[in-house]
Amino acid sequence: MDHSTSAAARLVLEPKGPDFPYYSDKPPTISGAGWLSVLLAAVAGFAALATPMPFEDTMVTGWLRAAFLVALPLIALAIAAPRRWHAIFRRVGIREVLLMFGFALLNIIVSLSVGVLVQAYGSVNANAAIADAANLGGVQLASFFAKVGLQLLGEELITILPFLAILAYLHNKMEMGRNAAVLAAWLLSAVIFGMLHLPTYDWNFVQCFVVIGCARLVLTWAYVWTKNIWVSTGAHIINDWALIGSTVFLAPLATAA
Repeated sequence: MDHSTSAAARLVLEPKGPDFPYYSDKPPTISGAGWLSVLLAAVAGFAALATPMPFEDTMVTGWLRAAFLVALPLIALAIAAPRRWHAIFRRVGIREVLLMFGFALLNIIVSLSVGVLVQAYGSVNANAAIADAANLGGVQLASFFAKVGLQLLGEELITILPFLAILAYLHNKMEMGRNAAVLAAWLLSAVIFGMLHLPTYDWNFVQCFVVIGCARLVLTWAYVWTKNIWVSTGAHIINDWALIGSTVFLAPLATAA
């Protein structure tokens, strides 16, 4: 079922084309219990990534954490919607690749602008994992970049799936209009994403909910625009790889100069 909505029924920030999956299916593709299992799997995936272990992480355990972050929500989605679990994934062509770079550039501009404003009136904390990447080299550095790519697919899953769950709940159970439900789900999923980053940034609430939250709004826009999680994932990867690359390769040059 590939639903489309007219231009008049859409947000200004959406082009013509396919609609969001799951929320308007009749009968529903995913039941309330199915959505609950998907959300619980997303929580479990995040816990697998973020829970401290009584031993030091290695390259292998880092990959396992990222793999669980991706696999658990996808398995739950496949169980909840066995014939349509792949509806969040669409084809990737030249247009989609260009959109990845476009949204990544927009995200970098927004993040830097908001970050400068926040830092002018407070403080922002560094991401320790990215800072530590400057000490890596060779195979370890290549593995780190690749693992980050997998982890960011997981981060998109634990953001976009809650976005779709909230959209379905608000539209079907609360009888909210389609566009109002999209906007509310967009904002709430960004708040959740910011909340998940609190431990990473030393519980800096302003940084997580304002800087990270604004970045998340841009990245989710990539999904809202395309209905394709590959595009939001690609934009997220380009953004973070650029940030890591500037830390690993450019910062030492600036220090040496």
